[in-house]
Amino acid sequence: MSESGRVLIALGAAVVGGIAVAASGIAPLIHAADFIAPVGTLWVNAIRMTVIPLIASLLVVAVSSVADVKSIGRIGGRTLLVFFLLLAGTAIVVIPLAPTFSRLLPQHADVHQLPTGATEAASEITAGGQAQTFSGWLTSLLPSNPIAAAATGAMLPLILFILLFALAVARSPALSREMLTQFFRALGDAMLVLVRWVILTAPIGVFALVLPLAVHAGAVLAGAIGFYILAYSIESIAITVLLYVVVSLVTRIPIRRFARAALPAQLIAFSSSSSIAALPVLVESAEVRLGLPKPVTGFVLPLAVSTFKIASPVSWSVGAAFVGWFYGIPLHVGSLAVIAFAAVFLAFAAPGIPRGAFIMLTPLFLAIGLPAEGIGILIAVDAIPDTFATVLNTTGNLAAAALVASFGETDTTAIPSSSLH
Repeated sequence: MSESGRVLIALGAAVVGGIAVAASGIAPLIHAADFIAPVGTLWVNAIRMTVIPLIASLLVVAVSSVADVKSIGRIGGRTLLVFFLLLAGTAIVVIPLAPTFSRLLPQHADVHQLPTGATEAASEITAGGQAQTFSGWLTSLLPSNPIAAAATGAMLPLILFILLFALAVARSPALSREMLTQFFRALGDAMLVLVRWVILTAPIGVFALVLPLAVHAGAVLAGAIGFYILAYSIESIAITVLLYVVVSLVTRIPIRRFARAALPAQLIAFSSSSSIAALPVLVESAEVRLGLPKPVTGFVLPLAVSTFKIASPVSWSVGAAFVGWFYGIPLHVGSLAVIAFAAVFLAFAAPGIPRGAFIMLTPLFLAIGLPAEGIGILIAVDAIPDTFATVLNTTGNLAAAALVASFGETDTTAIPSSSLH
């Protein structure tokens, strides 16, 4: 049986087992499910510990292997264009659905029954979120201490530093360039071997992650909150399937082949709610299962996991519609236009910290007349939607790499293919 098959079985067993435990109401079983949760966290940490060395090795090898630095500029330009087109296309599809979603909800919301934890989450996010300004974000792009940026998970500043370092390596004398490139190539190979070891334990990690979530999910799958989660999940799945079609039409990669290549990373993304944790498997799928050029995957995928959030139009439009319904504030055409613009142009600026995307929602909600406290509602019920959003983001990352490789076939044939194995 394939690795993906074993993970699927573990995922199914965790969901079914969690529902059964929740239905039984037996306290010792519920405590037992919670007791194994740290095993899943440990597994995710095992993957994440390889990510920063892997990102550094991918970018340095991809950039330094290019004799003509202008080629990197062309790849970067195509990458940003693909990110923009995918975000804009997603926004065009999902933003008009927000009014329909609002109309399907009950006519009257009970504003006195906030989800558990919503008040605390709202207080936390409104206290810290409004301090996030454009000038503050701009000055944070280049880290004063790259080691500290890596330690705190500030991915975008770290990526920019690594890109600048890789460009410096590419312009170094031949001997120095070759020594550094060989070092980072070897580092990347070692990280991928380590990842394969961790993936062997994926069924255990996935089961330990999903079982507690399934046990406690029943409490939020009722009424309007359940409808919000269902609508969010369906839209995320629909856009994921649409990405299969877009990639097939543009790149001529068969839908079945692309879906099979995306599945391993999707399973990790779904169980861990972390697109960064899915990066190592994503790289292997792109290079081995799709045969994408390694200089392209080494450049596009690290950049995508840190900046490209294709789920933003889905999460921001459905979330805004739900909060508007909750407080009895209708969303007009102008409000939807603001959400669409923000989802396309501002999602990349979300800080790389927990609930970073919600911090970006604070000024957006204020701009369209929604109370910032409503963000606490979205945070309180975010566990299940976040899994589907992460799957969508991971699929979007792979789709972006495939599209960039397709648009630049003539360029990549001139780029040395020696890279990570």
